[in-house]
Amino acid sequence: MYKWLGWKNELSYLHENTIMKKILFLFVLCSILVSMKPVAKKHIVFFGDSITQAGVGPKGYITVLGDMLKEKNLQEQYQLTGAGIGGNKVYDLYLRMEDDVLAKDPQVVVIWVGVNDVWHKRSYGTGTDADKFEKFYNAIIKKFKSKNIEVLLCTPAAIGEKTDFSNELDGDLNKYAQIIRNIATNNNCPLIDLRKEFLAYNLANNPKNLDRGILTTDGVHLNDAGNKLVAEAMMKALIR
Repeated sequence: MYKWLGWKNELSYLHENTIMKKILFLFVLCSILVSMKPVAKKHIVFFGDSITQAGVGPKGYITVLGDMLKEKNLQEQYQLTGAGIGGNKVYDLYLRMEDDVLAKDPQVVVIWVGVNDVWHKRSYGTGTDADKFEKFYNAIIKKFKSKNIEVLLCTPAAIGEKTDFSNELDGDLNKYAQIIRNIATNNNCPLIDLRKEFLAYNLANNPKNLDRGILTTDGVHLNDAGNKLVAEAMMKALIR
């Protein structure tokens, strides 16, 4: 009887030990599978006009930013999407934000608009008055924030690259850039101040006071140097 109980106890111990090993194996296996599960990428949408539309081109600032992420082995952590349309003003962005941004389910939106709101006043008489510009801009931010989307704002960079403020639309452009700075402060949004970045670069690299050819092809749209500068500014603001 004693021997039988001994064998029974030993069998019970071996059974329990086997179960524990199986549980431990399953736990380790689950841990490995969890660690191998792809990490969801942070989706960043760049929302703007023709500058952003060109940003997804072979040398555009969004493409350059993607290359910078690859250099730092961060490409698997971020998804970059361009949502730019040529000629857009702030109210155009307001009208298409549902389909072109919210439907893409981003975690971050970078808004870069304002050039056409100023430029088209002179060119076509269809610009945006400052008060309406501010109202539409705030409405866009409010909508994005209601969806728990992080919003970064950019000031319009240039309509002419002269550094002595003799470009025809410098006054209005500076005014609208300041509106965006104020909006960023009031809404607690990070700001990428491309207006200041472009002016500082031109002061250092445009001794002939040229109106184009330093960071832009035509005073507005980016050349290779401009795309690189913008991508670097975006990198500093977005990759934290």
